[in-house]
Amino acid sequence: MDNNTGTLKNIDGRENVKLTKLAKCAGCGAKVGAGVLASLLEDIKVHNDPNLLVGFDKSDDASVYKINDETAIVQTVDFFPPIADDPYTFGQIAAANAMSDVYAMGGEPKLALNIMAVPADMDREAVHDILRGGYEKVYEAGALITGGHSILDDEPKYGMAVTGFVHPDKILTNSGAKEGDELIFTKPLGMGILTTAAKAGLASDEGLKYVLGVMTTLNKTARDIMVKYRVHACTDVTGFGLMGHLLEMTQGSGVSAVIDTAGIDLIDESLKLAETGILPEGMYRNRSFAESSVDTGNIKLAVQDMLFDPQTSGGLLMAVDSADADALFGELKGKVPSAQRIGKIVKYGGEKRILLR
Repeated sequence: MDNNTGTLKNIDGRENVKLTKLAKCAGCGAKVGAGVLASLLEDIKVHNDPNLLVGFDKSDDASVYKINDETAIVQTVDFFPPIADDPYTFGQIAAANAMSDVYAMGGEPKLALNIMAVPADMDREAVHDILRGGYEKVYEAGALITGGHSILDDEPKYGMAVTGFVHPDKILTNSGAKEGDELIFTKPLGMGILTTAAKAGLASDEGLKYVLGVMTTLNKTARDIMVKYRVHACTDVTGFGLMGHLLEMTQGSGVSAVIDTAGIDLIDESLKLAETGILPEGMYRNRSFAESSVDTGNIKLAVQDMLFDPQTSGGLLMAVDSADADALFGELKGKVPSAQRIGKIVKYGGEKRILLR
């Protein structure tokens, strides 16, 4: 970065477009709110197929269709406006985020199709670098990009439609959590707040570098470890924030969750920013959707805001059998960005779905 102008440069000295300046929203913070989305889908007729194991009616991370007794395909799609100024990094994050839904279902990504929107006058090398970042992240996952579709738009957007495979008997959904399960999470919270601050020039270089590193990290290792244990439910925490995605898990499973907020890894700089009121618009949408189902107790407001903060390429949230929790947590430590034991699944008492402590 040129310290005098704040302009990002490539290693050859060529100036890059600051991508986040080209979009109103960033990353998964651009996601339509969960409540609005549910109302848009509520009158749409759902067709039944005995081989459709998971459909859109279940508010899950991806759809799953059974091919035979040994194989089911997992399909998902995700794209969004830039969350990083550097095109290559943006491409990496978008790819990691798109594949994450397959990992959350217990599957392995195999094929991907690019989805891209670019302004007509956007620098060609910047577009190339976005695609290069996506390709290299997909290849890191052991998958292939086999094509895609692009259109012209006023704002750049990038993502992928991803197809993966999973054994029909080993699918993980967000609706299988059981009373007594422990909740384990694999990435820190606060990425939406810090990237929002960065867009306004209010984040430190060190803080931004850290969250970009977290967002480019695949959930592959977390998935590969997770499937060895008795995990009853899983979801990746992205645009709806920890509270929004946990609410979907508890509602779908017919349970409640008690959350130990002291056990959650909150990015220090993000928490300080939240205390000053620097928050993404998506946080307010998430709070509006989920807050009525959350007993916030005596938890301070800034910490609450972090729990509603929209994440991009966030971690896997797992509900694991208590007998396996120690072993799973122990194997995850040091191999994922931040292994955390954040709470337990309890019986639903008819009131709040999530209790913060």
